[in-house]
Amino acid sequence: MYIGVDQGTTSTRAILFDDSFRVLKIARRKFRQIYPREGWVEHDPWEIWGTVVSVVEEILSDVKTEEIYSMGITNQRETIIAWDSESGEILYNAIVWQCRRTAKRSEELRKIYGDLIYEKTGLVVDPYFSATKMEWMMENVDSVKRAREKGTLRFGTVDSFLAWKMTGKHVTDHSNASRTMLYNIEKMDWDDELLELFKVPRWSLPELVDSAEIVGDTRWGIPLSGMIGDQQGALFGQLAFNEGDVKITMGTGSFILMNIGKAPKLSKNGLLTTVGWKIKDEVIYAFEGSVFVTGALIDWLISLDMFGSPQEINRLAEENDNGGVYLVPALTGLGAPHWDPYARGLIIGMTRKTSKGNIARAAIESIAFSIKELVDIMEKDSKKKVKSLMVDGGVSKSDILLRVLSSSTGNVVERPQNMETTATGAVMLSAIGVGKVKKSDLKNYKVVEKKFNEDKGFEEEFERWKEAVKRSKNWSR
Repeated sequence: MYIGVDQGTTSTRAILFDDSFRVLKIARRKFRQIYPREGWVEHDPWEIWGTVVSVVEEILSDVKTEEIYSMGITNQRETIIAWDSESGEILYNAIVWQCRRTAKRSEELRKIYGDLIYEKTGLVVDPYFSATKMEWMMENVDSVKRAREKGTLRFGTVDSFLAWKMTGKHVTDHSNASRTMLYNIEKMDWDDELLELFKVPRWSLPELVDSAEIVGDTRWGIPLSGMIGDQQGALFGQLAFNEGDVKITMGTGSFILMNIGKAPKLSKNGLLTTVGWKIKDEVIYAFEGSVFVTGALIDWLISLDMFGSPQEINRLAEENDNGGVYLVPALTGLGAPHWDPYARGLIIGMTRKTSKGNIARAAIESIAFSIKELVDIMEKDSKKKVKSLMVDGGVSKSDILLRVLSSSTGNVVERPQNMETTATGAVMLSAIGVGKVKKSDLKNYKVVEKKFNEDKGFEEEFERWKEAVKRSKNWSR
């Protein structure tokens, strides 16, 4: 058996898997979201660590530790934590990937260094990534300044912090490192020019390890041997091992990744290039596009008391067309390919005849169209025709959404039986790390629960939606 720790944006889960990577048990704990100011998002690292201990120990209450072969960690990626290596003190709250406090600084950097940073890291300069968060801490937090002067400052993404708490090792894997805006995707190492630009000492950053590698024994006596960012974990867990394979995780946001093979390629249309995983000599890269708001859109609509549940939204979307209404889910700005932190959400085309059902349908279409926009760009930039879309995440339970997605993209959409693909990827890597399986064995363990194969359509609706996107841009400036 294996344990996967899935440390997400709103909750932490530990999942027990059997030898065939089937889910046996899930333990989950939510934790607080901290909003000190408009646009700022933080987490308490001690609270995160407490939830990890709690869920792992809940899993271990039913099984013997010696029955667990290994543990894998998958995590929210760009979120950054600072601690003191000597005292063990947390120096500031974790600054979350959603946080926009460095939007102005990112805009300045993009004008001067945007091309340089993109060529080195595959990332568009945006407050989403870790480097400006570290820079902000060093400039604004006294405890971080003091630790830097002493040489005891340590920075890490959440996987790095958890590995340090579990094993005492300050490490991260290449998939997480590639999300910091300090990592050179060609050299596969921290980039000295970028470290100097952001004034981040190399010694404060973690050692780079493979995604499948024994880091050390955890406090529970289980080897930690798999580490991967959540979206890359889902790419691996969906067994997207061939160039051109695409997975879409629909959770709070939607994250679309395409396997682009063993050499990094740069997009001409605003996609990111990221490390998918590294296993010994095998390095796989991916294109990535993000839709920041997906499940969060459904939650927001419910919070307005417009709808009672996700099920009601799905039912009304099934029963209605959009009635000429288009919704742009830019509640926290727009990600790829627009990269506009000042865009804001928009509902346009309403008349006196507009109904709740029209808005429900427009919401579902907006999610599908946001994804289609990115899939189209991936095909263009990779020069690969996508054959199918492998989906996971809570929002992918919506059949109407997957039908609209299949119809608008012209692709088969596959939903797996095991929806825990992120944690599955982490434990599969951990199993490789301890030598229990080979990557080539894993194809035997995937089961597709349902396929959607609709006739192509929605061309006119998609073009109208793109017009609405243009109107949502640069609004909050």
